[in-house]
Amino acid sequence: MVILIAVLMGIPLPILPLQIFWINMMTAICLGVTPSFEPKERGLMDRPPHKDCAPILDSVLIQRILLVSALLCAGAFTIFEWLLTQGSTVAEARTGAVATIVFAELFYLFNCRSLSRSFFFTGLFPNPCLWLGLGLMVVLQIVFTHMPLMNRLLGSQPLDGPAWLLVLAFSLLVSLVVGIEKFLRGKLSGGKRTC
Repeated sequence: MVILIAVLMGIPLPILPLQIFWINMMTAICLGVTPSFEPKERGLMDRPPHKDCAPILDSVLIQRILLVSALLCAGAFTIFEWLLTQGSTVAEARTGAVATIVFAELFYLFNCRSLSRSFFFTGLFPNPCLWLGLGLMVVLQIVFTHMPLMNRLLGSQPLDGPAWLLVLAFSLLVSLVVGIEKFLRGKLSGGKRTC
């Protein structure tokens, strides 16, 4: 989505194709596996089964996918443009955009632990594998950003403290927005199950 919009607008790519490969590979390995170790959700057996004709992706999940995609895209462009206006190089701005997507996905993982409940109500520590994956992802992203060999191979450049703070603030915002959306959807549905 980021590359498509950049091409259509005729602006420099906020993320290079090789950097997208990095994002997809690292988040799939570090973040994609950890939910399989999640303990069962409270009240799971009280839910009625899905109808056999019901789609796997219902309208609520499609809306959430669109919301998170739009937030990630907006974050990548915002950080990229902000860093450029602050005098950063294009490589630094791209590194900030990559870090924004990675850390937004990292924080969003807390909301993926339940289809209907926000991370405010699921707790932070029932899955030690989650923390292992998150820690590994943080280390790998720091290596991507600050290791000279990775800078040469993937076109990244080190970020300074204010850039990291902005990346982390926006990433946390993504998770908060989705958590609030789940909470409000649960309140509006009267506590009924929403996917």
